[in-house]
Amino acid sequence: MRYAQIIVGPAGSGKSTYCSYMQQYAMDSKRNIQVVNLDPAAEHFDYSPMVDIRELIHLDDAMEDEELQYGPNGGLIFCLEFLIENQDWLKAQLCGGEDEMMLGEPDDDYILFDMPGQIELFTHLKMGKQLVELLETWNFRTCVVFCLDSQFMVDGAKFISGTMAALSVMANMEKPHVNVLTKVDLLGAEARKHLEAYLEPDSHNLINELTIGTSFGEKYRKLTEAIGSMIEDFSLVRFFPLDSQDEESMGDLLLQIDNVLQFGEDADVQVRDFDEPEEGERDE
Repeated sequence: MRYAQIIVGPAGSGKSTYCSYMQQYAMDSKRNIQVVNLDPAAEHFDYSPMVDIRELIHLDDAMEDEELQYGPNGGLIFCLEFLIENQDWLKAQLCGGEDEMMLGEPDDDYILFDMPGQIELFTHLKMGKQLVELLETWNFRTCVVFCLDSQFMVDGAKFISGTMAALSVMANMEKPHVNVLTKVDLLGAEARKHLEAYLEPDSHNLINELTIGTSFGEKYRKLTEAIGSMIEDFSLVRFFPLDSQDEESMGDLLLQIDNVLQFGEDADVQVRDFDEPEEGERDE
């Protein structure tokens, strides 16, 4: 079995940084985690990708083509569609050549797929889901990791907005899912206190914060109450705060994702045989 984290989220949410820190943490923990860059617009990242989509197609290829003439958003969609249409290239990169594939897929690979920052690919378009389903046909067990910048989640309105974005990704992808608040290490003490209130939100306090004192909030109070009740009653969305400077925070998150992926559950139990003690040793 092979394992894959599909790292998605808005542009600037810290996806590439997450991949870099998680790979480094794994190395320090004597684990092997590889990273695949599937963002054709990427300019810089701190990890060394085992596969880079830019070797197949770059965003500039779609934007500078005289026939296509795409903008940045249309170009990203085109690049991901092009990747799916040329899936043999990706399979060869992940699984080796044809001779190697005939011998069987590599086992116990653990790969982070760093995806583009265009959220529409995962909220309502089909390419993101198609790519994940393609990986599953190659013996990958997958988990979607949705990243949001914690600096934009410290008031009620932004929390509701981020929660609905996460819920849209969950509903569209239909895969095991973990929501992560990144860049917690960049928050000040006061902002961290505000953030803690939204990790286990109280719907009544949240509704009062959004509706009291504003004409817009009073007008749409029933809608806000419905959204708050949905979040609380069904426990659909919960966020995991990630402090990349705290090894314990990194370890807790990786453990949670490992549990979702059922990583290591197929491994054989290590049994050690002990020699029977001699009579003299027993007396001692």
